[in-house]
Amino acid sequence: MALELISFKLCPFVQRSVVTLLHKQVPFDITYIDLASPPDWFLKISPFGKVPALRLDDGSALFESAIINEYIDDITPPHLNPEDPLVRARNRSWIQFGEQCIGDQYHLTVAKDEEAFETVRARAEGNLDKVEAILGEGPYFNGERFSLVDAAYAPIFMRYALIKPMDDVMPESRYPRLNAWARTLLALPEVQRSVVDEFPTLFAEYVRKNSAYAAERLIAA
Repeated sequence: MALELISFKLCPFVQRSVVTLLHKQVPFDITYIDLASPPDWFLKISPFGKVPALRLDDGSALFESAIINEYIDDITPPHLNPEDPLVRARNRSWIQFGEQCIGDQYHLTVAKDEEAFETVRARAEGNLDKVEAILGEGPYFNGERFSLVDAAYAPIFMRYALIKPMDDVMPESRYPRLNAWARTLLALPEVQRSVVDEFPTLFAEYVRKNSAYAAERLIAA
């Protein structure tokens, strides 16, 4: 089956699906669009007008990264989702929670002033505290095996690694297990290859464009 992932180059949710596809060595094509001016065909397959969307060769399409990743996992064994129903449900819960962590990260990059930035930072730290508290010994979320939860959090860790030289939102002293997990994921070839080569530059340009204050806090000149 031919798979076409619809994306724009900075989207962390798309990156979740790219990591999954690369990890499972599933052939796919990727099409980049301008979300500020999306083509009509995209709006027909993505009811929310958001990426990612996954187009199949029978003309059908899926949307929402968690759903797309579960579909990819279902059709390409061996499966990344745990077999135990309770563990699988727990994984889904923390994948959903990861969306809140992505949201925190986004709001940090667009904060217009110190008050807004510190409010979001406190919320981000509180949410990272919750993830830190439930992590085991690793190296992955479920222990020895890579799962869809790992694919879901890799984009978060990649962005925090980019801003760390300027502002360490996830310090080792407070988040030792999160940092160990992050190092494991960021060393994986499928994570490193899950973004375009110019991603660091595009990310910095995005922050500078959207918030002078956030750029000063997060991005080196």
